[in-house]
Amino acid sequence: MAMKMLHRSACLTNYAEVAQSLRISPLEQLRRVDINPACLTNPDSMIPAVALFQLLENSAQAAGVENFGLRMAEKRRISNLGPLAIVLSSQPTMRKALEALRDYAHLQAEEVTLFFQEKDGVLIIHEELVQERPEPLRQATELSLGILYRTLRVLLGDEWRPRAVCFRHSAPRDQSVHRRVFDARLEFNSTIDGIICRAANLDDPLPSYDPETARYLKKLLEVMDTQPVHTPTDRVRQLVCLLLPTGRCSIEIVAQHLGLDRRTLQRHLQRDGQSFSAILDGARCDLAIKYLSHYHQPLKDLAELLGFCELSVFSRWFAHRFGCTATSWREQQGSSKALSPNVKPMP
Repeated sequence: MAMKMLHRSACLTNYAEVAQSLRISPLEQLRRVDINPACLTNPDSMIPAVALFQLLENSAQAAGVENFGLRMAEKRRISNLGPLAIVLSSQPTMRKALEALRDYAHLQAEEVTLFFQEKDGVLIIHEELVQERPEPLRQATELSLGILYRTLRVLLGDEWRPRAVCFRHSAPRDQSVHRRVFDARLEFNSTIDGIICRAANLDDPLPSYDPETARYLKKLLEVMDTQPVHTPTDRVRQLVCLLLPTGRCSIEIVAQHLGLDRRTLQRHLQRDGQSFSAILDGARCDLAIKYLSHYHQPLKDLAELLGFCELSVFSRWFAHRFGCTATSWREQQGSSKALSPNVKPMP
């Protein structure tokens, strides 16, 4: 069973302020998802990510807005990241800051996974929010990407501008808040949630870098328990979700990202009673439900997002796993609750 993902309650900074400005009760919304209101004043307690996701979606619906999460991100400061802010501010370059963000993001949010692609002078920062069950993530995604964008602006300076900020969900009716938060081109119905920027300045010194602070932090991290608590299975599944849309999701590549060889990774998974093929198939099932239920990509694009080389291959896989075509499954969602996939162990 996957471990329950937790998030520092600092994620609720500005929540009450935004809720009240939209004339909804923050305390009532917190009670609905069983989050203790004390979290509003204690940024270091941990709350279940699934409750946070539901809180944001419920609040947006109650307030009648499509941008509740982004409104929360709009006034965030890097200090809200707590220990992670110190780690990021102590890095010498953007490349090192991004690597630190990837390696230590779990100090703030265990459900957030980052993956970087650098090619032809372009850097693509993919973000994936790991879910315990498929559900709407519009608000959590916009909150998380808004915070990531503002953090990079603080680290790199106000002159930094990405080429685009991308969202897998559809465009809101009113984009004024998005344009206010993101000084960049916006892409909706994208294949990723993430940020696209130039890679040319990745190794330039960061204005915030202080060698003395960096030396102190290095010693501090050596004695702190900063390792994520996820099992090998959890870590592999996170990487699978990120790598599937790239078309390069093999056990060899996943092992490489984890600093392991193929056989060592297989032994780790076997100790968890898992196999790479079963994790891959399970991730595809969960992502297929997510995409079909909450996004509107054509089936050809969805097949590519799930790592299938041809639409026909995806169609056969979907029919085998769900007992119907992807088109009929999507049509059923408008009038009925999502069906559970008939997932069978891979041979």
